[in-house]
Amino acid sequence: MQQYIDVATGLSSAYLSLDLTLSHKTLPPQILFNVDSGLASIVLNRPEKLNALTRDLMLEFGNIVKECADRPDIKVVSITGAGRAFCAGQDLSERDPRKLDWPLDLEAIQRELFHPIIAGLSEMPKPVLVCVNGIAAGAGSSIALTGDIVVAGMSASFAQSFVKVGLSVDAGGGRVLTQALGVARTKAALMLGENISAKDAAEMGLIYKCVPDDELKQLHSTLSQKLLRMPLSALASIKKAVAAASEAKNLNGYLLTEANLQGQAGVHANYREGVLAFLEKRRPKFE
Repeated sequence: MQQYIDVATGLSSAYLSLDLTLSHKTLPPQILFNVDSGLASIVLNRPEKLNALTRDLMLEFGNIVKECADRPDIKVVSITGAGRAFCAGQDLSERDPRKLDWPLDLEAIQRELFHPIIAGLSEMPKPVLVCVNGIAAGAGSSIALTGDIVVAGMSASFAQSFVKVGLSVDAGGGRVLTQALGVARTKAALMLGENISAKDAAEMGLIYKCVPDDELKQLHSTLSQKLLRMPLSALASIKKAVAAASEAKNLNGYLLTEANLQGQAGVHANYREGVLAFLEKRRPKFE
């Protein structure tokens, strides 16, 4: 192989190339994304920073959520964190007032980075299973609680830490907390900056289930496989019905929405297959 000598250093081009490669290691992706047999797995992947949220991570997260909603081969979406945390919230090193023009336009940041994720997870016609394997703080808590089914290990917790840095609440956190806990508990949790343990979160109805840490992985797998066996058409309708119930201003309005969704489910081939499978005492083969 032909080599060239750098005039300034006297080093060969081959040596310089090798040195450059060794000194600039490729950084790992901030999000891991994989699709296997209908299950889309999203893993927040900054374990050394407790999976704190950066701008790049959030942009990629939003793109992945959109892809999950659009892809017909994806039936269930799973979200968890790498290492010993789910997500420590915003990486404040990106918001150092000593290095940035101040104040920041947090409203614009919410619209650009957070809203596509929260709205995308809430509105996609597929179930979102969230496995909280450690601390979920601030926006990390809000993202976790946006899931349709949220499970957590006993050592996990949901830290409402916004007030501790002089903020209100964001990433849809105020809405999901109020729906689950009611006004009084939500205001107290946010105003006092409370850390809600996974055990308390399950008892208060904030999450579906809390299990010992060493059982969390198996529970996550069991629920994923169970959801994959369910008819996606029915799961989508259930998600819409529950959302309508939480937003309905009166009973009649909700009943009309519920009946409409059930009517759509009733003409889908999955309903016929479900009834036949029950009568024939076999496992259904849903579309």
